[in-house]
Amino acid sequence: MVQGFPSQEIEALARFVADLDPDTIGTDDAPELWLAFDHVERLAGAAKVSLARRVDDSKQWKDTGDASAAHWIARQSGTTVTAAQRTLTTSNRLAELDQTSTALRAGQLSNRQAELVADAAAQDPESESDLLDAARCQSVGELRETCGRVKAAADPDPEARYRRIHRNRRLCQGTDADGAWTLHMRGPVDAGAGLNAVLGPVIDEMFRTARAEGRRESREAYAFDAMCELVRRATTPAAPPKQPNPKYLGLLRIDFQALIRGKVENDDELCEITGLGPIPVSVARELLGESILKLVITKGIDVAHVTHLGRGPTVAQEIALRWRSPQCVAQGCYRTDIEHDHRIDWTITHHTRLDELEPLCRHHHRLKTRRRWALVEGKGKRPMVPPSDPRHPDNTNKPQVA
Repeated sequence: MVQGFPSQEIEALARFVADLDPDTIGTDDAPELWLAFDHVERLAGAAKVSLARRVDDSKQWKDTGDASAAHWIARQSGTTVTAAQRTLTTSNRLAELDQTSTALRAGQLSNRQAELVADAAAQDPESESDLLDAARCQSVGELRETCGRVKAAADPDPEARYRRIHRNRRLCQGTDADGAWTLHMRGPVDAGAGLNAVLGPVIDEMFRTARAEGRRESREAYAFDAMCELVRRATTPAAPPKQPNPKYLGLLRIDFQALIRGKVENDDELCEITGLGPIPVSVARELLGESILKLVITKGIDVAHVTHLGRGPTVAQEIALRWRSPQCVAQGCYRTDIEHDHRIDWTITHHTRLDELEPLCRHHHRLKTRRRWALVEGKGKRPMVPPSDPRHPDNTNKPQVA
């Protein structure tokens, strides 16, 4: 045992867990206890990530007949070799990233957050502090997108990166431990946008059918059904093509100067497909003629002050909204399947304006309409809070008692 290692504390923790009966823990205490063990898990995970590169340096994995340190770690921890290799890669990167290493060992980051930050900061070390700030307030999904933008901006050859992703494209299928069929696809972002544009409306059809039959299932279940339905339709006579639904348009966001220049040159410029990630400008140019894509550029039509008398946004407003806010505006939510919420109820204004709309996913929209949750005052990404929260608009707008 390493000198100074708190073996007695570990043994006490092991006894506590062995004797833990979840049903005896009060519902008021359970969340607090869960958070305590989450902190313990973070600290233990931080130590494992930090030590991984030294496990590799030790070469002891050779004595046990393992093919690599990743194989040894995978066998000892009961995980996959791929996951163990990611741990080793993160461990090596942390040796050059003091801020991230410190935050991880302080329990401020999960292993997944540290992995994402280290991956991006390794390519752009100057972004490390900003990425850590993002990790403190963003969900893992949002952080993954932020890190993806940092990596894309730091890549000296985005064209080569795109070609590499295309060259390594794959579709893998098999069965899992339960005997269920599995499917995994990986490839260029624009290919994913095309698939989403076709699949999205069929998912909605599956949802409506399920509700009509009294079934309530997850969106993932409906997506599976929609994919099977697309295969079925491919073997039947073709129906007349429908106009694309703006809700599922693969929205190409690109700055005008980058489009003209042929490349993105600074951190303020964008060339990406909403909800999926950055693409090279050359690919964006190729996509401009695709019917499933709409182009939104910073020099385009300004619809910010257009007033529409209908309840829902016009197509132009819909596209502009997705340019401004491609995700749910509630902090920590990165869903792109959004509904547009009126800041002031339409029954009062009887009009729809861009500056009076905010994107909310179905979950957060229900919280607002059914349970009186609300976004805190401001613009852009911000917390959505319950009526009891002092930041709730009903509480911040109350007159102060002298």
